[in-house]
Amino acid sequence: MRRGKLRIYLGAAPGVGKTYAMLSEGHRRAERGTDLVVGFVEHHGRPRTQVMLRGLEEVPRRKMEYREALFTEMDVDAVLARRPAVALVDELAHTNVPGSRNAKRWQDVEELLRAGIDVVSNLNIQHLESLGDVVESITGVRQRETVPDEVVRRADQIELVDMSPQALRRRMAHGNIYQPDKVDAALSNYFRPGNLTALRELALLWTADRVDEYLQQYRSEHSIRSTWQARERIVVGLTGGPEGRTLIRRAARMAAKGSGSEVLAVYVARSDGLTSASPKELAIQRTLVEDLGGTFHHVIGEDIPSALLDFARGVNATQIVLGSSRRKTWQYIFGPGVGATVARDSGPDLDVHIVTHEEVAKGRGLPVARGARLGRTRLIAGWLVAVAGPVLLTVLLTHVGGALASDSGPGFANEVLLFLFLTVVAALLGGLLPALGSAAVGSLLLNYYFTPPAHTLTIADPQNIFAIAVFVAVAVCVASVVDLAARRTHQAARLRAESEVLSFLAGSVLRGETSLTALLERVRETFSMDSVALLERESDVDPWTCAGSVGGGGGTPAPERPEDADVDMPVGDHMALALSGRVLPAADRRVLAAFAAQAAVVLDRQRLALEAERARELAEGNRIRTALLAAVSHDLRTPLAAIKAAVSSLRSDDVAWSPEDEAELLEGIEEGSDRLDHLVGNLLDMSRLQTGTVTPLIREIDLDEVVPMALVGVPESGVSLDIPEELPMVAVDPGLLERSVANIVENAVKYSPAGRPVLVSASALGDRVELRVADRGPGVPDSAKDRIFEPFQRYGDAPRGAGVGLGLAVARGFVEAMGGRLAAEDTPGGGMTMVLTLAAAGRAPVGSGLPAQVIS
Repeated sequence: MRRGKLRIYLGAAPGVGKTYAMLSEGHRRAERGTDLVVGFVEHHGRPRTQVMLRGLEEVPRRKMEYREALFTEMDVDAVLARRPAVALVDELAHTNVPGSRNAKRWQDVEELLRAGIDVVSNLNIQHLESLGDVVESITGVRQRETVPDEVVRRADQIELVDMSPQALRRRMAHGNIYQPDKVDAALSNYFRPGNLTALRELALLWTADRVDEYLQQYRSEHSIRSTWQARERIVVGLTGGPEGRTLIRRAARMAAKGSGSEVLAVYVARSDGLTSASPKELAIQRTLVEDLGGTFHHVIGEDIPSALLDFARGVNATQIVLGSSRRKTWQYIFGPGVGATVARDSGPDLDVHIVTHEEVAKGRGLPVARGARLGRTRLIAGWLVAVAGPVLLTVLLTHVGGALASDSGPGFANEVLLFLFLTVVAALLGGLLPALGSAAVGSLLLNYYFTPPAHTLTIADPQNIFAIAVFVAVAVCVASVVDLAARRTHQAARLRAESEVLSFLAGSVLRGETSLTALLERVRETFSMDSVALLERESDVDPWTCAGSVGGGGGTPAPERPEDADVDMPVGDHMALALSGRVLPAADRRVLAAFAAQAAVVLDRQRLALEAERARELAEGNRIRTALLAAVSHDLRTPLAAIKAAVSSLRSDDVAWSPEDEAELLEGIEEGSDRLDHLVGNLLDMSRLQTGTVTPLIREIDLDEVVPMALVGVPESGVSLDIPEELPMVAVDPGLLERSVANIVENAVKYSPAGRPVLVSASALGDRVELRVADRGPGVPDSAKDRIFEPFQRYGDAPRGAGVGLGLAVARGFVEAMGGRLAAEDTPGGGMTMVLTLAAAGRAPVGSGLPAQVIS
């Protein structure tokens, strides 16, 4: 059973007209023939509301006694037993009388929705649970009746019933809301202008957020990547450096200038896990942006400018805030930098702000770890300190000792400490081996120059032997600790990189990503390989075949066998992931195995998807064949039977037909022939669309040249045409467009009531032109709007003689073949509107100007 749909009228305060709007919607639906009842409406003695209740069926209320008083509540069981299509339920936040079926009325509404009944309801903004504290701080009144925000957010439609504070106070003063004895107290307390203005702003902002969710969903469904500047969204690019706080505050000030603006801080990390960002600083910046009302986002991207722009366009941002580069002047030889690249590639829809700060040109600093060792620069520095340092120190101490009055110099203990200091520095710079070298050189120089007897390797004093031994031991310990710390740092960076890679793989599994090429490219980039291929074979004796491969553009071909690859990772018995470029260390094979397993899963998914698509095509073909047989057996035989009956009557010698009777029979033969020709034409068109043999020849033409030709077979009284002359030309195939419009209009006239002509109008919207065909028929529910474009579909109680249900399917096929769109919408006031969207001239390829060519 389908779940019912919920429509909510949201107001800022009592009296803005929510119940009136709800009842007006009820009357509109009832006039369209919808089975509608009033589940519960409280008119509060308001005359206008009482008048609106007339003519609507009301379900009797349930009477309940509580504390010796009689109350009435909505009878949920009675509404469920009546089972209407739509129920009107007032005051969604109402608390039911104790002993009722549910504690809250919104819970009653949930029961109706689960039973498949559509519900139209209303509530005020102050009844939302998340806004209770805010409303109390504004009005001084704590709302006891609240509705969880999630209940309201799940509503299929939310309509804001808005009214200015001045107009609402006038309604209050005229006695249209409360009784006269309560008006003065209400105007001086809850209904003060400041309170009403603040509540109105809350309602507008909350509704705007909901509208934004609908907009994001629409952009996602239609793959719209360009920015729609519906509201200001400011993206702040963070590097993890100290300047991030300045950028966040600057963006917050920019957002404060426009109501409803958002701040989104984003940090782009590389997938290798090696970064110079400070986790502590990022945590501080996350807290700061959240305190200022923004959101923090952490994304992974190999190319930081591209990832930042993709994120900004994905959230429909209008501005990007970046900091001036911290790179030094000479570092610009490696490229223009992130800020300049983003500004260059942002396009006309995104404004890029470069903000100065105190860290400009101070350098970004080196990463904590770049590989298995400390880096060439640090190793060279460590060895220089280890070898040249003790020598220079010896020369310095020797000269200092000769310049002093005492022959002893600074003293042996101080000399040992100085040599030990050099050893510690060598360990910090170069790790274990430079520190050991420094200890060895230092101990020899101490022995030769500073222990009696001097200039010999002999040590006379045992205390000096002990001091040198302690010196060597301390040097070795310090070097070991520094080397262990460097290794642990590298391991942490590596494990972080592995965890991010594995997290990516797990996320791709959950998201159901099925692109084998993208996954293999990720493998190639992760391990810096020249080419990657996924190989498989049916059995041990069969040759290897390539299921998918990628290359880095360096001319290295993908391996054709596992034996030809530098690295191969088996996946089961008959599949392997082969990589060329370099030999990977054993530590990388764990992550590679995860990639290989995921590649096998992706390949299986692709094949299952192809099998499912083939099965769907077979099922669709079988359904179409079955429908075609039904059409031939009835819809095509009906006009044939009428033609045959008329011909047989004319040929009969038993009856003397008058000229009028003969004309009527001949007219019936002509109508049956035309109808049969139309049905056969639609069948042939659908067959060509199914086989993909429709080739449109696009040329530029005015709509007012094509549309009137499509209306030739329609009575003039049945269609009202409104096509402005100033419309831009469209790039279409005139023949296909004429056939499409003819089918659409014919369908609209068929369902439109007598005396209500179909309106055919056109308008220009940016780089496209919309042609709208609006009828006043019964309309189609949202759940069936896509099905009516399927072949052999006739909605509702369409008469059997009305056709085989191919007109709209053929129309959509022709329109999509020309690069346009055809969709169904509700006509305001009842009915259905077909919206045909076409590209304006200059937006589509232009052909030779010949009519449509259909390949048979």
